Amino acid sequence: MLKGYWTPAAAGHSAQGRTGAVMLLHGCGGPYQADGALSARMRSYTQRLNELGWSVLVLDSLTPRGERELCTQRAGSRRVTQANRRLDAWAGLTWMAAQPNVDANRLGMIGWSNGGSTVLAALQADRFASRPEGVPVPAFAVAYYPGCMELQRVRQRPVAPLLMQLGQSDDWTPAQPCLDWAQELKDAQGLRDADLEVALYPGAYHGFDGEGPVRLRRDVPNGVNPGQGVHVGGDPQARRSSQERLSQWLLRFVSPRHDPS
Repeated sequence: MLKGYWTPAAAGHSAQGRTGAVMLLHGCGGPYQADGALSARMRSYTQRLNELGWSVLVLDSLTPRGERELCTQRAGSRRVTQANRRLDAWAGLTWMAAQPNVDANRLGMIGWSNGGSTVLAALQADRFASRPEGVPVPAFAVAYYPGCMELQRVRQRPVAPLLMQLGQSDDWTPAQPCLDWAQELKDAQGLRDADLEVALYPGAYHGFDGEGPVRLRRDVPNGVNPGQGVHVGGDPQARRSSQERLSQWLLRFVSPRHDPS
């Protein structure tokens, strides 16, 4: 049984009594801060999305499985896998679609880092084709600084419009594999920017949309330079630009659309 936090948008934002809904997928540190409350990132994005008229589900993939964080666990040996989280994302989409005041044709996913990788895994066309019965096709997805190494091997196009927000100086989940994957898909399959948009922020590190200063995390065994740690922290200019781009991206999905399934 998964744990989630549901925050409906105000009734005044709804069209014909229904709102779109967005699921937030946390990174390897989980959705909470040290005191057990939802993290500043989860709370700030929930508030922003509510103000834009979207209901929000924050999904917790870790504590129901007895984990608090994955960041200090080596990739390949983590006890909560992308296969687990992909199923979580599909379950979250199904749950949101069933809510009485939600327009099931306007569902989205936003994920950060490990959660961004979950977004990409959940959207891969071949895997999505084998999803459990009843999982709806999302209207859109956004992935902040995901890991894209696996995507370069499978080269599957996403089943929904995707925005990737990347830091050029990210030494945890580097931007270049994501840039290469996106370009390969555009060259091979004719995807347009409207299908797959990539925003790259110069000088920005992992977690650039956060408020804290950049710091070196030596407890993280993964990254570009294994054993040397990774840099994590906010970049005010990148944060503002990424928030503006997110708002503009969401405007495309405000009006109801036809169900693509």
